[in-house]
Amino acid sequence: MSLKSSTRLRTHRYTLELKHQFTIANNSRATTPVVILELESEGFTGYGEASLPPYLPEKQESVEHFLSLVPTSLELENIEQCLGIVDRLATENHAAKAAFDIALHDWYGKKIGKAWHQIWGLDLGRIPTTSFTIGIDTREGVQRKVPEAADYRTIKVKLGGPNDREILSAIREVTDKPLRVDANQGWTERNEALKNIEWCAGQGVELVEQPMPRDRLDDHQWLTQRSPIPIIADEAVQRLTDIAIVAECYHGINIKLMKCTGMHEAYAMIAGARKHGLKVMLGCMTETSCAISAAAQLSPLADWIDLDGAALVRNDPFDGARIVNGRVTPSSKSGIGVRMKEKPFQPR
Repeated sequence: MSLKSSTRLRTHRYTLELKHQFTIANNSRATTPVVILELESEGFTGYGEASLPPYLPEKQESVEHFLSLVPTSLELENIEQCLGIVDRLATENHAAKAAFDIALHDWYGKKIGKAWHQIWGLDLGRIPTTSFTIGIDTREGVQRKVPEAADYRTIKVKLGGPNDREILSAIREVTDKPLRVDANQGWTERNEALKNIEWCAGQGVELVEQPMPRDRLDDHQWLTQRSPIPIIADEAVQRLTDIAIVAECYHGINIKLMKCTGMHEAYAMIAGARKHGLKVMLGCMTETSCAISAAAQLSPLADWIDLDGAALVRNDPFDGARIVNGRVTPSSKSGIGVRMKEKPFQPR
């Protein structure tokens, strides 16, 4: 096996500027660092991305270092073998691995002239509606953000702070759209969590993500048995091997490319979740349209979609998947369906 001598991997550091200060139960930020990857070979360029919110261990330096380890003996057309080799280069480094995975999928799809939803034989008519995320804020702050969700049919609300009910009540005053809640492990006592969930259900909340700390499996199993609405694992599930561990403790799982190392494993995780009778949400970090478009290729397979990451940033360097009738819909372009705007990166 030999990599074509013309193949190049180029990384670019970039900082996403968020439209609003974004606050969750354990973090607040106005920017998100990312690393954009270009994989160029045989006249085609595939784009990938590692999104690196500060609560995750990876940094731009670690992503660049990991990608520098990718060997020059990969047969790019053999995607499964190629990704297996890259996965074994080092433990963790999930976002860095996702950047390579996404770029490889984009490159391969462009080479054969097909989008990945076509390669997988998926029907775009089956895409669920996506949600628009509102972070923890004051009553006035969350009400100001609701109009930004005009193109979305569902709103996702970050909770897990001291004023949860005030936030949700404030949103309910200005919209009757279905709501979803993400507590980001912010509720620490299971009886309190159950009361919060029951109250949320009465406010038209469809589901709750990760209500308690991810290592509290017994408490989550207790909650799931009693909850009137679905409980979804987020931080508790990273990769395929985690599904069997949490299967009895949740109604479903949230799959994110940055957590699970990319499209290849996400596809396998969806099948794994179904095997265990679990529902599937496709989620994201704050990301460019590169990673969002990659995840959107999988969207017909999910029960719930939360792919608004690019909509939360001011300086997206890509054009890709768009919101159409409340759904994140891939473009008709081959690969993952993205086009880089006027290049914001310096040549390296």
